[in-house]
Amino acid sequence: MTEVPEHLLRRSRERRKALGLPVEGDDGDDAAPEASAEGGEPAAPAPAPAAPAPAASGGGGGALFEDLSQKTGVPAHLLERSARRRSQLTGEPMPGGGDAGGEVAPAAAAATAVATAPAPIAAGPDGHTHRLLTVVKAGSIQQTKASPVDKVHTWPHLLVFEFTALLAVTAVLTIFSALVRAPLLELADPNLTPNPSKAPWYFLGLQEILTMFHPMVAGVLFPGYGLLALGAAPYLDKNPKNNPRDRKFAVALFTVFIVAAAILAIIGSFFRGPGFNFTYPWADGVFFDL
Repeated sequence: MTEVPEHLLRRSRERRKALGLPVEGDDGDDAAPEASAEGGEPAAPAPAPAAPAPAASGGGGGALFEDLSQKTGVPAHLLERSARRRSQLTGEPMPGGGDAGGEVAPAAAAATAVATAPAPIAAGPDGHTHRLLTVVKAGSIQQTKASPVDKVHTWPHLLVFEFTALLAVTAVLTIFSALVRAPLLELADPNLTPNPSKAPWYFLGLQEILTMFHPMVAGVLFPGYGLLALGAAPYLDKNPKNNPRDRKFAVALFTVFIVAAAILAIIGSFFRGPGFNFTYPWADGVFFDL
């Protein structure tokens, strides 16, 4: 025998209680209410359960309910009982030529059916009849974020910053030229070399190296190796990131180059006196003209 689902049994019990019919397994509802102690009249007893209807006659009815049970998933005996109850209430013949069996009491005729045969449900793949709320693609419920792009348009992003930097440098040079006097010196005398004779500040680093190494080393090898290292840096460090925190090699190389050039230029400008000898500017003065 097919097992009746629990939710159908629960719904049947609730419906029978609503109609005042006795419920199997519920002794509290079957007991008749007692008369009140004040001598009032006792309440009318609950109507007796109707006699079970006989089974449908004929072999066609059972096969019909079995086919309908396979299509809808509802047990065949529930479908048969529902059809018999509907036939008793409406007077229509049962499907398959079965007998509704007996007359129906007037009170029971007004009651609705306990369970009605549901409409056939369209079966899905492999005969499954599970009902889904909706089918949602997995990609549509995921929050997507655009990947960061390191490229920007030349105009206006790049050119605006370059033009702003150009205006700032022009303003600084103009103010510096107006405030600091830079008079011309006397005419150069080929027979008299000034002491100390210093190169422009951007060449003082090389002049400082000349005091420590051979001219071939200081004037050819050091500058050549420096330029070669700067030219090979993009090929040695192929990191595509633009964040300085992720470019440790490039930042370290550039820092070493700038710091070394700055130290040599400062020593040649302020710590070299007559004969290009090492002096202290706070003791012998500064031998450097802008």
